[in-house]
Order: sequence, then structure tokens, then C-alpha cells
Amino acid sequence: MKELSVIILNWNGLNLLERFLPVAARYTTGENVELIVADNGSTDHSVKWIREHFPEIRIIELGQNYGFAEGYNQAISQINTPFTLLLNSDVEVTEGWWQPLLTFMKSESKVGACQPKIKSLRQREYFEYAGAAGGLLDRLGYPYCYGRLFDVVEQDKGQYDGPPTKIAWASGAALMVRTDLYRQLGGLDSAFFAHMEEIDLCCRMQAAGYGVYALTDCEVFHLGGASLNYGDARKTYLNFRNNLLLLHKNLPDGRRGRVLLWRRLADTLAFGAFVVKADWANARAILKAHKDFRAMRRLYTRHPQTDFMSSMPGARRWAVWDRYVRRMTH
Repeated sequence: MKELSVIILNWNGLNLLERFLPVAARYTTGENVELIVADNGSTDHSVKWIREHFPEIRIIELGQNYGFAEGYNQAISQINTPFTLLLNSDVEVTEGWWQPLLTFMKSESKVGACQPKIKSLRQREYFEYAGAAGGLLDRLGYPYCYGRLFDVVEQDKGQYDGPPTKIAWASGAALMVRTDLYRQLGGLDSAFFAHMEEIDLCCRMQAAGYGVYALTDCEVFHLGGASLNYGDARKTYLNFRNNLLLLHKNLPDGRRGRVLLWRRLADTLAFGAFVVKADWANARAILKAHKDFRAMRRLYTRHPQTDFMSSMPGARRWAVWDRYVRRMTH
């Protein structure tokens, strides 16, 4: 019986499949693992190409573009393995990359999710922005990582190597989850559409008593920016809006208002920085993100009773202050 389903979500990504799927197919094999491509209603002949070149790979045709979050929810509803690994279509895997993750999850029943070390495909000796050696959240809910502080990414010199490390969130670029727990918690929040939905899921896992970890004895290489490039106004909008939604959903009544107040002030500074640079598209994206957050927060009426976020790894740090005032790089 298969224990692990590795799912690649695709939407009109034939160019990425041609580049990355052969490596994934070569190194994701075994009696207890299956490789799946879930297709979000592509029109670029992706499905035909997979069938012609990799008939052994299972294809789940979703029929329409559900986005990243709901696309994975739809796909995971159609599998029956105890563990699932969400793998971006622009990730180059390595030999043996998934076995340590599966072994760790099987040995630790209270671990809800984990990730490998995620390095840059463009600069292979460096960590990659989206996940690096494990995700963290600062006091205001800004995401950063072991190996990446906002726009500065560190070279991997083994500084984070060691036993599995407890983190605040694992990257959706290569995210292993306990399938039943994923379903029990409602999966990825489809209202997010894309960006930070995996952080929200990891927060909900920790609220339910499950840990999230990063492993450094396995690694993958992420291209990054395959859907939206860094600095794209759409990406800015989704990141700011979804980060506010994440805080609103996962903070208790006694702390939520205070954190969101400080967060809005910090976002105002980010807006001002874009204005100074005459980057009107990204400035408008922040304004729209806050406007839409005010409307969307009504969707969430249930909040945690305890402040678990203040005790998550990295939560005591003022990361924005450290990076942009103190000019720290890690």
C-alpha cells in the first residue's frame, strides 16, 4: 500500500513540466510513494504531454482553475495515502529527497507538517526565498526564515544543519502533511487563492497541538517566481492581504486588535516607501489589500482561545526593525 502521495499542481505549466517533471519522476519512485499531477484546467496540452511521456504518472484532472489553495484541496480529496507532499512545479528534486521527510513524519505522531531544505536553483549554494531552512513569523506576523530575512538570502554554509528544527511554518514549495489532519482542519484556505495559505495551515496545525518542522538532511532546488515574480503588484497585494487575514484568523480576542493596529502602521510605512520610489502599482496594491481585508475578515468569526502564535519559533523578534533599521542580514 502506498504511504505517500507527491502532488504537483499544474496550470498551463507545460514549460515547467518539461523541465522539472523528468527529474521528479526519476527520484520519486518506490513501493510506498506515488507521483501525481493535479491539473487546474490547463489549455496548453500539459495533460496530453504527460500522458505521452510519463504514462506511469497519475493525473487528476480538476477541469477548471481553482487556484493554488483550492486546487490542492480538490486533489487531496481524491487520494487515500496517510501522507501527502505538495510539490511546486518549478522545484528540482534530488535523489532520496522525500525519504527522510516520510521517515520523520511516521516516527513523530504529533508532527503535522515538515519541509526539506529549500535552495535556489539560480544560485545553488544559496537558500531560496520561499522557505529556505524553515519559516518563522515575527511579532507582527511578518514571515521570514532561517536563511532569509526579508530581501536578504544567506549562502548555505551548513549553519542550520542538524536535527529536525521546530519552525512556525513550512514552505508550500515542498510541504509534507499528515493527510487526515489536513482534511480535518479544512485544508488550505481557498479564500487566500495563493500566497501564505501554507502559513495559515501551519498555524492551525499548531493551534490543534501539532508541530511543524524543517529537515536539513534532504534538499530541493526551487526556481521561484514561476507564477508571480518578486515585486509584481499582484504578488504584493496577495501577500499583504493574506498576511492580515492570517493574523485575524489565528490571534485570540485579547491580542488580535493590538497586533493588527501595529501591523497596519508598519504597512503604512511600506506604502510610503513605494510612494517615495514612485512605484505606484505596488503602493496601490497595499491600499487594495487593506480594503479587501476589511471586507473579507467578516468571513472569519471563530478565533483561538489561546495565544499560541506568541510562543511559535521566531515570534519574539521585531524582524522589520532588525532588517530595515538595524540593517541586519540574518
